[in-house]
Amino acid sequence: MSRLRIFADDAPDRPEFVSHDGEAIARELARIGVTFERWQADRPIQAGASQEAVIAAYKSDIDRITAERGFTTIDVISIAPDNPDRETLRGKFLDEHFHKEDEVRFFVEGSGLFTLHVDGKVYEIECVKNDLIAVPDGTTHWFDMGAEPSFVAIRFFQQPDGWIGHFTGTDIAQRFPRYEKS
Repeated sequence: MSRLRIFADDAPDRPEFVSHDGEAIARELARIGVTFERWQADRPIQAGASQEAVIAAYKSDIDRITAERGFTTIDVISIAPDNPDRETLRGKFLDEHFHKEDEVRFFVEGSGLFTLHVDGKVYEIECVKNDLIAVPDGTTHWFDMGAEPSFVAIRFFQQPDGWIGHFTGTDIAQRFPRYEKS
């Protein structure tokens, strides 16, 4: 189940807001320029489906958001708990950083935790199957896929080099809880 928790950035143990309601999550995130949507496949997706089959199942939503935001490339990434590189992959974006283009992810399966740091607040969003999150360029954040990552996600890009992480050097991400799947 999707979840949003909002904290003061100096109080990682006391959320000021908690919700599992998709409309409430979308409303709260819209206040900081973040898009949160829920999509449904227009056909069944089989386990182990090809990238093309996954994309075809969400074609109308993909076409809409690509046209709205000017994406030039999409791909599908899949990470399983038995991936031998899971610790390295997890550690890659656990520190606060930003990108020079929007970071847009749609969860086809599984889950992950996006944590955004905006105007003295920390927005912790657990994204699960059927969730799309669009984090505006320049928004400081971190991403945790958990100790045993398990997800399939569609990624959207405007430029081939736009998704490079620019790290802030702060320790804020270490002060907030790591992802424990609910």
